[in-house]
Amino acid sequence: MDFEVMIIGCGPAGLQAAIHAARKKVKVAVVGHPGRSGLNKGHIENYFGVQKTEGAQLLATGVEQAKRFGAQLFEQDVLKVEKAEDRFVVFTDHDLELRAKVLILATGISRAKLNVEGEKEFLGKGVSYCAACDAGFFRGKKVAVIGDESTAATSAILLMQYASQVHWISREVNVAEQLLEKVRRAKVQLLAPSWPSKIMGDEVVKGLELKDGQKLEVDGVFIELGAKGAADLALELGVIPDPSGTIKVNENMETEVQGLFACGDVTGQPWQLARAVGQGCIAGTNAAKLVRKEVE
Repeated sequence: MDFEVMIIGCGPAGLQAAIHAARKKVKVAVVGHPGRSGLNKGHIENYFGVQKTEGAQLLATGVEQAKRFGAQLFEQDVLKVEKAEDRFVVFTDHDLELRAKVLILATGISRAKLNVEGEKEFLGKGVSYCAACDAGFFRGKKVAVIGDESTAATSAILLMQYASQVHWISREVNVAEQLLEKVRRAKVQLLAPSWPSKIMGDEVVKGLELKDGQKLEVDGVFIELGAKGAADLALELGVIPDPSGTIKVNENMETEVQGLFACGDVTGQPWQLARAVGQGCIAGTNAAKLVRKEVE
């Protein structure tokens, strides 16, 4: 499916970008889940013109506005993004292939922690938050992937190309059937419902203990909670985030890659609703201008 502007992320920055781009009469797609936005469970009382409201209500209104101006919403996870000639190509967990001239990253920023014993101690010594970064270090070894959603599933599939055995530990498998079938074909060992209680080892990871008392011998533990973030997607497009995971942009919300914009929390602090909305406005407006080749 072809679009002119595509936005990955359905929080305040992404939805505001969609509203402003769609108002300029370009074909806009938004990929993401409003319910997974950090704003969804927030209580808002410091936003201009709003006394008190719930984040979920703001998101629902934003989705309605974006759709009213013509944006199309795809409540799916992004598995991969690449640049092909003059188009960005996004692949989703529902086997959709979406193409656009301009791409805006607005997924927010988070590297969710597991918060179990051994996680902090063995970080970099067998514990990783990025399978794509560290898979090569575990050739021929046994590993575990922890998470419920698409990033965990795709990480498990990737690791099967390197490791001798991959366990996927999940409380509740929350992925599209198409992706789950790929997991099965890859012969990943799915343990669900299950969850870890402790990462074990000496100088490096040696095992994983589950809440039901089961113990697994593993050399690596990959913590992949949630959907793929903007920093991971930026890396796939040749943009190197800083150590904190934020993406550098200019005053127009442009990255160093032509046609690639970023806005919201992924561009750095302060992580505030007002800033995210403002940057979304700038990114959406300038993305549409680039498509239409407008020059002020």
